[in-house]
Formats: sequence, structure tokens, C-alpha cells
Amino acid sequence: MRDQTIFDVVVIGYGPVGQSLSILLGERGYDVAVFERWPSLYPLPRAVFHDHEIRRVFHAMGIGGEVAAISQPSARYQWFNADWKTLVEIDWSAESISDGPVGYLFNQPSLEALLDRKAKSLGSVSVNQGWEAIQLRELPDYCEVTLKRSEMENGVWVSSGETRTVRARYVVGADGANSFVRKAMGIAFEDLGFQEDWLVIDLKPHEGVKLDVPDIGQWCNPARPTTMVPGGPGYRRWEFMRLPHETREEMQKPEKVWELLSKWVTPDQATLVRYALYTFRSLLAEKWREGRVLLAGDAAHQMPPFMGQGMCSGLRDVWNLIWRFDLIFKGIASPDLLDGYTPERRPQVRAVIDASIAMGKVVCTSNAEEAARRDQAYLSGSVPPLPPFPGLTDGLIETAQNSASGGIGGLLSVHGQIENDGEVMRYDDAIPNGFHVIALDADPERYLDASSRALLARIGAQTVGVTCDESQAVAGRVLLDASGKYRAFMAEHGAAAMIVRPDYYVFGAVGALTDLPRLVHALASRLALAEETDGGAAHVQRVEARA
Repeated sequence: MRDQTIFDVVVIGYGPVGQSLSILLGERGYDVAVFERWPSLYPLPRAVFHDHEIRRVFHAMGIGGEVAAISQPSARYQWFNADWKTLVEIDWSAESISDGPVGYLFNQPSLEALLDRKAKSLGSVSVNQGWEAIQLRELPDYCEVTLKRSEMENGVWVSSGETRTVRARYVVGADGANSFVRKAMGIAFEDLGFQEDWLVIDLKPHEGVKLDVPDIGQWCNPARPTTMVPGGPGYRRWEFMRLPHETREEMQKPEKVWELLSKWVTPDQATLVRYALYTFRSLLAEKWREGRVLLAGDAAHQMPPFMGQGMCSGLRDVWNLIWRFDLIFKGIASPDLLDGYTPERRPQVRAVIDASIAMGKVVCTSNAEEAARRDQAYLSGSVPPLPPFPGLTDGLIETAQNSASGGIGGLLSVHGQIENDGEVMRYDDAIPNGFHVIALDADPERYLDASSRALLARIGAQTVGVTCDESQAVAGRVLLDASGKYRAFMAEHGAAAMIVRPDYYVFGAVGALTDLPRLVHALASRLALAEETDGGAAHVQRVEARA
């Protein structure tokens, strides 16, 4: 069967990355077909952590409150040696730049069920489970994907013999580590050298049971490196590294599972949810776009789990793509805008993988002498702290302000509470998503000339002022910075005004408001804008903050 409809995007893979991409496209009214080889959602836990940036994305998807209901704020992330002395401590409970704690723990089946309901509620999203992609062709004007139908019979996945072919302007492979899409495009992985086997165990403590275990931590014990984390409300996870003398088969026996858990929990205290042996690896696709085909999530990158950034990185891929697709489908930008996807995402993910590997080497030490040297280095304070979370260092950022050299361009922008006309709310709930021109203590529109207003109008940008001075607040135009975060962030970087991208990263800033038109033109020159066909745009969107 050949479907003559040409979708805007076909998504291959229906995990959290494919689900989120489908939702974000569908909410913008684009025609999306998503295909997943398995007939139902994966029922067992995998990812357990998302950070403040991803929580903000969930809010943008309209599910922030629902995600909060299935999550719990993180405690301090602690790394102990064999004697329970603290080697490293990362305060994931601290206030983040995004308004709220740095991290959250959740149960992935609960999250996938929530995303599934959201995706299937959108009329422009077609969810097709039980369809495996078997052929991919890129043609000049669209792609063709051929899929075969399969069903589960007595626990076995069996092809029904039915096939169909669909067309789309773009195809995104969000189909995991063994990505069909990546292989079909002949894209190779770069192996960054980390590989260790770990047994991952999820369980649900019985009601009233309180376990004597660190809330979230790594026990860097060379006799048995061990991870202990919440698995979302009501769940716990342990991860045990396979030692050199142990076989993979041995690690997956039920008696071995309870033997490893015996120090912490017994069968009469908890129900075993699942256990599986995983090989933690560090892989990075050499490129993430080939013409009309793109990769996202584990199809593009895999990393050790020690920084909790696997799923987060996949959702950043989606968030980076969505505004590009939006401008292209609206005819505002040319397809060349997608050229910035790999240069922006790959270096950031590479930095995250490098940090994950570095932390993995701290915990994955099974040699007692090496562990003793490691402990001495950390306990003496001779090991430098972890670097800050990486921003963007290439792509659509003001070149002279690159975050790689200490500038504001490419940094994740601040988010906090604002007050508008007496009502306090999240900034994102007050201002529609898109490009934002944010000025401190002023209405930025006063400093825009006609051409910069026209450019901002063309890309649907918003202009807004923020202030901590109540006397300067103007309802709907200059909002009161109730959290003080905007003033602090902009003062730290010497910014009188800044342009923030739809994915919340800073394009660039100016130290004087009179320089704002120049910054607007710099943005426009980098956006791969399409040729105008309507005689030009009207006026820039003046923010009417939602009350």
C-alpha cells in the first residue's frame, strides 16, 4: 500500500524522543506520522532523571503539571568511596537557572504513558505502533519510507506480511541505539572509548518500608561499584558493575540479583520490577543530518548514565529541531536552516559525553590500588570541580560572544517568575514561545528602527522588558522581575538587552540599547531567511503578557 499523502515529518521511533517531537510538531499544526516497531509502549523503567531545562520543555508541551505529578525533586547527588567518605557532591536540589531545582527523578513508563496520551490527542499526529521501517529512500522533494506490520503472538514478534509506503518532506530517526534510519543513511558512529557492563535493577519497596540507603549516590567501592537512585515516586533503582571475573550470564541470574541487593533490601521488603544487563557505551554519530533525513536521541548519541543526561540530550535534540522546522514549514526560512543542527548539537553532546566518561572513570574502578590513589586525590581537594554544563559553541549564536570564550552567546537563558499587572506567573506562561528580545529596565521596541522591527515581525519575534523597579513596570510591556533572576543574569553578562532563541539559548546581547538594531540584523543575517513573497511583514509582535 502506498500512501499518497506527503506528511510534513515522518518520525521513526516512539520512545520519549519520538513522542515529544511528534507532540511539538502536532501542536503547531503540522502533519506528522510516527511509526514504532513494537505494538505497545515499553512497560519497564529505563531513564529515571531529567533536568531543569527539560522540565521547561515539558511545560512548553503543555504537560508540566502532569510531569510534576509523576516526578520528585532530586536530592544532592553524592559519590562515596568504599569507606563512605564523600568524594564528589553535586547539588541537584539547588535552585537552577530555569526556576526550580536542578534535577528531578521519574518513572519512565509513567512518562511515556503521559506523552502517548498527549500525542494521540492531537488531530494532526498519526501514531502507528507495530510498524517496522524496512526501507528508506530520499527523493528530490520528499522521502519514502516502507514499513511492514508485525504483531505479538505468544510473546513472539511476527510479521503479518502487510506493508505500506509513506512519504514525508523530512524523516527523523528517533529509533534508538540500533537505529534503522542511521544505518539506512550509512552514518557511522564515533566510539569515544567507554564500555562497561552494569546490571540495572528496579524495584518497588512495599508500603511502609524505609530503606537505609543514600537517596541518590554512587558507591565507588572497587569491590563492587554501585549506583543507588530513586526510580521516581515509589520506586528505587540499583546498578551494579560487572567485575572482570564475572560472566554476563552469571549477572543475570535471579539469585545473583538478590545476592547483590542483600546489603540494602530483601525480597520481603520489595517487589522486583525488572533487571537487565546493559553495556554502557560512548558513541556519537558522525553527522546528524543527511539531506531530508535527521537523527535524534540514541540514534545519534549514546553515553554512560553517570550524569543522567541520556534522555535529556535526546529531548534537547528535539527542542533544537522544532523551531527550525517551524520556520521552514512557514516559508520564513529555507531548508538551509537545518544545516545548523549538527554543528550546534554534536559539540554540546560531545562535551556531555566527555563529562559522563570522566565521572564514569571515577566510579568504575575495580582495582583497589587505583581506587586508593583516586580517593587521595579527591579527598585532598586536588581534583578540580566539574566544569559548568556546556552551552552552544557553534551555529546560530553571535560569533564574537561565543560561550566557549566566556561570552553570553550560546548560554542557556534564565527563566523565572514575573509579575504582570499584579499577577505573578512563570515567564514562559506569560510570553508565547519564539524569538524574544528582552531588555532590562526598558521597552526594547523604543530602540528598534523600522527595518529591525520588520525583521523581527517576519520571524514572529516577541519584544519585552523586565525590571526590578516597580516604578518602571508597564503592564504587558515591561514586566516586573519577581524572582530577580533576569536582572542578575543580564548584569552578570553586562547585557542591556539580549535575543533569546525559541529553544531558550541566547543568540547574543548588547551592552547599550542603542545597539539593539545591529544585533537584530546580525540574527537575521544568520537565519537563512527565505525570499519574501508577500511584500514584506507588518509590525513586530508587541507582547501582550498573559494575565
